[in-house]
Amino acid sequence: MTQDAKNEYLRNAVMTATPEQLQLMLYDGAIRFANQAHDAMAKGDLETSCEKLIRAQNIVLEMRNGLRHEVNPKLCEQMAALYSFIYDRLVEANMKRSQTAIEEALKILHHQRETWQMLIDKTRNEEHASSPTARLEDTPIESGTTLSLEG
Repeated sequence: MTQDAKNEYLRNAVMTATPEQLQLMLYDGAIRFANQAHDAMAKGDLETSCEKLIRAQNIVLEMRNGLRHEVNPKLCEQMAALYSFIYDRLVEANMKRSQTAIEEALKILHHQRETWQMLIDKTRNEEHASSPTARLEDTPIESGTTLSLEG
């Protein structure tokens, strides 16, 4: 796949994603860049490691800056503190060339991503269960009962 095709695919994925899916994409991006930085650091490629850590840091900053404090101030305050901690670990990893700091940030990012995915799945299941067609489809048919699609 050419770079232009990859960019077009990514652009379409972002433009058609729900806010929930966009948040998941941000977690995926931060995790991917942190992993790439970790691998580059292990190989001694400090330039690539630095570049990837900065990209992960920028994503974490976007997540922190995207919090809507007017909706739930207490939760946003807690999430902002968590994002700040992750950001600080990534900065420290870059300054001290610490794979341990990257691993600590990754552990939290993975946990947050899993939590976010569970929330999406739960919401999707609740929406499915509350839809009228889902209730009809989920209704068991008694043995011996026949259904006719004709008038």
